[in-house]
Amino acid sequence: MSRLTENPFSTDNPFSSTHSLDTNPFDDPTTVQPTSGSNFPTPDHAARMEELRQRELELERRERELNQKSEHIRKFGRNNWPPFYPLIFHSIKDEIPDTSQPLITRLYQLWLVLVATLIINMVSCIFILTSGNPGGGSDLGSSIGYLIVIPPLSFLLWYRPIYNGYMKEQALYFYIYFVFGGFHLLYSLYMIIGIPSTGSAGLIQTIRMYVGGSIVAGILGTIATVGWVIQGAGNGLCFRQIWVHNKSAGHTMEKAKTELATHGARAYFTRDRAST
Repeated sequence: MSRLTENPFSTDNPFSSTHSLDTNPFDDPTTVQPTSGSNFPTPDHAARMEELRQRELELERRERELNQKSEHIRKFGRNNWPPFYPLIFHSIKDEIPDTSQPLITRLYQLWLVLVATLIINMVSCIFILTSGNPGGGSDLGSSIGYLIVIPPLSFLLWYRPIYNGYMKEQALYFYIYFVFGGFHLLYSLYMIIGIPSTGSAGLIQTIRMYVGGSIVAGILGTIATVGWVIQGAGNGLCFRQIWVHNKSAGHTMEKAKTELATHGARAYFTRDRAST
């Protein structure tokens, strides 16, 4: 009965095709049509990727710097000098007024020349000793003592006070500098002369080495003498410039005494810029 209800005309058309009428019958059915996007990066895409990579590297570098600064602050606080074991904070750019930065920078450079000259002076005294000079032992011993004592004392007694003086503009620091800076100028003159058996490979010692045929000692003595002249003359010019500034700023000895009575020695170690 069910067969009688079926439509005799519902059988599949043997001539029907699985392809639509608008499909090209000659197309290769295995051919893959190209997609709108390309599998190869364009120049713009490569440039963007390189830019992102550079940004990532920059962020990593900044992160390393921040970690290093954090570790430094954890160990030493803000202190950054000397670099091998920071004990104090020293930053001409951050603490000294713009107009005075060239002068303080020059003074710091002269202090570095002083340290280098002391090293060369000691090496020269070693050659003076090996040349058979009778006072060579005294020269070498004194030169070693100078190298140990003079750098820290000069930094603390004349460089650091004038650094603080320009930072805080207080009279006390200027007068401390004038006292010990004046002594340093005399010491530089003493080392330029080069009296035998005093630890100086200065002028007299250098001439004696050349005359005695100790050419290496003479050359080193010449370099040491030039170093003493450069840092001595440079400090003399700076001393005069600071003296003029001290007068124009109105600093007096009475002002310095008042600051000493008010602040005491602790003012030397404080970092505030308070001025009187």
